[in-house]
Amino acid sequence: MSAELQVSKTKLASHRVVDRAEKVLGEGEVRLSVEYFAFTANNITYGAAGDRLGYWQFFPVDNETGEDWGIIPVWGFADVSESNCADLPVGDRVYGYFPPAASVVMLPVNCKPHSFVDGAVHRQALPPLYNRYQRVSADASYSKEGDVPRMLLSPLHLTSYCIWDHLKQQNWFGAEQVIIVSASSKTSLGVAVALDRDDAAPTVVGLTSQANKQFVADTTLYAATIAYDEIAALLDKKSAVIVDMAGNPNVRHALQAQLGDQLQHYISVGLTHWDEEAKGSAGDASLVPIKSQEMFFAPTYILERMKTLAPGEFEKNSSEYLKAATKATFGWMEVKELGGIEALAELYPSFVEGTLPPSAGYVVKL
Repeated sequence: MSAELQVSKTKLASHRVVDRAEKVLGEGEVRLSVEYFAFTANNITYGAAGDRLGYWQFFPVDNETGEDWGIIPVWGFADVSESNCADLPVGDRVYGYFPPAASVVMLPVNCKPHSFVDGAVHRQALPPLYNRYQRVSADASYSKEGDVPRMLLSPLHLTSYCIWDHLKQQNWFGAEQVIIVSASSKTSLGVAVALDRDDAAPTVVGLTSQANKQFVADTTLYAATIAYDEIAALLDKKSAVIVDMAGNPNVRHALQAQLGDQLQHYISVGLTHWDEEAKGSAGDASLVPIKSQEMFFAPTYILERMKTLAPGEFEKNSSEYLKAATKATFGWMEVKELGGIEALAELYPSFVEGTLPPSAGYVVKL
């Protein structure tokens, strides 16, 4: 049996642990035993955008009775424990996208010394970035000591890098300031690191809750740290581009009210406040309409960006940034280990409510 965490697709706070029978391997398939994985607020975004962006389709649940259970994907490390694939032997160690479960069956295709792709039929229409797995055993520089920062931060910081690159390519959308909503999130901190490293970047302002304001200020990555209820009093009315990791309509309206026609562009990235976003809002007719806005999805951006660069250039540039960003942010984190799926299930409501401290990084060890 393999324990896995399932959540309700329509009521994200509802969850359960299911002991699933392990399937018999078919031709060419392998079983991967998950050692550990990271769980962050970003995983809640996967659930909130599960239908919109296809996250429920990676590890589908057989809802025979018409229920709406789904599986939120996670980033972690696993070892091949059983194999019917000559190109991926037992003992190979793998980094990538997994279910929050003790094991998973995959169909490796396009096997290379350092990677393979899960060729399962149901995954072929999904973003390729998530279907590609790293065979870390073949990497001479691999050290298990780097597993925790890698699975906690690399997926988030790759999005951070893409956001910075997008802003730069668009010449900051002509803005004098970049305002980051939910400035304490790990993805936001990654964007702030990238902007801090760029001498050409505009002023960076972090918006956060009163509870997280001191933590954000202490990172020294933001020129100013402003609580949500201080927007009207403290936010400069200068031309701005917004990077919104939260999706809270009340904050968005407060920014519109304060900035008016100085709001040049609005980038929606995450849904930390998934419940408030889901409720929707009719808005305020008195607000100046946002000039332009977009929903940013890193896997799509990466595919398009790579077409404009020389082969390997995106990987090289982003890899250098990831190392710097991980070093800059991992020092602020307190890693907390959860012992198994049941322990994750116990803490899961706190992830959904967004009440966990921004300095904490959670790893589930199986």
